[in-house]
Amino acid sequence: MADRSAGDGTVGKALEVLDRVAAFGRPVRFTELLEDSPYPKATLYRFVQTLTNQGMLSYDSERQTYAMGIRLVRLAHVAWRQSSLAPMARPHLDALAEEVGETVHLAQLDHAQVLYVDKRNASRPVEMYSSAGKVGPAYCTGVGKVMLAYLDEAVLAPILEQQSFHRFTEHTLTDAEALKAELRAIRQIGYGFDREEHEPGIICVAVPILTAGGRALGALSVTSTTERNSLAGLEKRVSRIQQAARSIAQVSRDWGFPDQHSSNRQVETN
Repeated sequence: MADRSAGDGTVGKALEVLDRVAAFGRPVRFTELLEDSPYPKATLYRFVQTLTNQGMLSYDSERQTYAMGIRLVRLAHVAWRQSSLAPMARPHLDALAEEVGETVHLAQLDHAQVLYVDKRNASRPVEMYSSAGKVGPAYCTGVGKVMLAYLDEAVLAPILEQQSFHRFTEHTLTDAEALKAELRAIRQIGYGFDREEHEPGIICVAVPILTAGGRALGALSVTSTTERNSLAGLEKRVSRIQQAARSIAQVSRDWGFPDQHSSNRQVETN
């Protein structure tokens, strides 16, 4: 997990603790949090108690576990409406998924990771990692790579430093130079692939959702398996996916999205 708390003081550290609780994916005991915590026991306990008092965490006294708090549900609904492409993209995802019959993903960058903000299952659903609300690696997913490809170099450099380059499959790109070469190729043709880089047997073609100024608001992908499709077969869908991406960009042109890469960078209008 990327540590974003450095330099952000107490608030950043408390939010990093919240991230750690969320990463467990289940109610967690304080002792489990303490095992890999960078903070002393007293400091961690203070953060946990503050988050609990503020409704960001909930405490089950019977099981002695902490879980994500109900206040986060309210905040999440607001964030979904204000900061996510999903509400505006919904009809376009529906139409695309019905036409192609394959899994469709909508994603945005969350700092150095991919956040899947919406998904439509294939007519014959396939089990895979992605689901709405999950985060995934940027360097080995189709949606991640096409969004990275359209970042300014000054923004891209620190994001590349945060990639783990873990080898998920034999096809995973495992160093920054190989990834940079792929990003250059994506810029040339306007779309990219996942060649079984994150999950064996899972392939996709992805396109960026671009503002008129060329900034990536997010990405769309059509995903299938090597058993029932091929990269060449998915590539035939590129023009249709790009059409959907342009439609999403068009409906979002008057909507301001927070810039996830630099708090000092002026938000671009479409």
